[in-house]
Amino acid sequence: MGSSARPAPIAISKAQARRIWLRAQRLDTPAPFGDGPQAVPAAVRHLGYVQIDTINVIERCHHHILFARIPDYRREYLQQAQSVDKTVFEYWTHALSYIPTETLRFYVRDMKRYWKRRSVWFARVTEPDVRRVMRRIRHQGALSVRDMDDKVLVDKAHAWASRKPSKHALELAFFRGQLTISARSGMVKTYELISRHFGWERPPRTASEQETLGYLLDRALQAQGLVSPDSVCYLDAGRKPALRRLIDRRVRRGELVPVAVEGADKLPHWARPETLETLGGLPEISNDTVHVLSPFDPLVNQRKRLQLFFDYEHCFEAYLPKAKRKYGYFVCPVLLGDRIVAGLDLKTDRERGRLLIQKWNWTRHASKRSDRPVIESALERFERFQLAR
Repeated sequence: MGSSARPAPIAISKAQARRIWLRAQRLDTPAPFGDGPQAVPAAVRHLGYVQIDTINVIERCHHHILFARIPDYRREYLQQAQSVDKTVFEYWTHALSYIPTETLRFYVRDMKRYWKRRSVWFARVTEPDVRRVMRRIRHQGALSVRDMDDKVLVDKAHAWASRKPSKHALELAFFRGQLTISARSGMVKTYELISRHFGWERPPRTASEQETLGYLLDRALQAQGLVSPDSVCYLDAGRKPALRRLIDRRVRRGELVPVAVEGADKLPHWARPETLETLGGLPEISNDTVHVLSPFDPLVNQRKRLQLFFDYEHCFEAYLPKAKRKYGYFVCPVLLGDRIVAGLDLKTDRERGRLLIQKWNWTRHASKRSDRPVIESALERFERFQLAR
């Protein structure tokens, strides 16, 4: 083979692609990260990030995502990881997420420069506003927005915004990396000086753009198994050309293998050679393995990839008017073995202590008579988790 020749892609079926992805997501075996508090940083480290979301119709998605992989998960485990052990921190990936603290240096560049991409959020914030909140936290210690008594309020820019200028100043200092979120209670965040929270004498060295690309590719290979430019650079299209060049270099060195996934002729994929070598030795996933997934689970949030691998089109309809919803307000896909067999519109009635099924949507991959009992058993476990406090 000449130095410029490229290896032919290895063809795999959709079933094999699903198997690789589910293994990478650790959704094919029970308790893949063990149990107890140390399972949380292990899970976040492996997945690369765990998305945070404000919707509270059932459990918030960061807890939901971790419960899917840690059967004995308790909410205080995440609190310990964030506020006590400090093994995870909050920052922006494609959305606000929990991220392993050991990878923080790959986000310093964003903190220094790329926060300006979101400058529209902070149009009303002045530098004196930022200096004021920074000075107060420096002298008084960590504070939440509830501790800020603004004398002058502003109009909301959108429905989720705050009328307190100090909140916008806190958020801007957070995106700049001056503050970090040292604790969270529901959606109430406590801010602390990032250097004081982590006990730094100096901040981590800023990773170069090339180092960051390598980190993003390695993160995706670990959590996805099979990767494409779209899956690595989800909502970050500007990095795709440089990523393709990095992939090409790794292919030439034999570190990556091109893969042709059934039904994805126009979307090339790659995997590590050992991923494909071990595929035949992976055990079948039991049909007793059931996960009620968050719509923000890393298996679900890249909708085109989900549809390609699972032949399931997930529709998130929470922001649609009720009359236009086909499947429901907050539909959670149900993964049974390697099939997505249903999408359940769920709601937790905390006053009555019940998990309500608003609508049960079967997919064409379901065997309704045999699948329903194991799903109902999984829902009972999920209900106990939802209501445990």
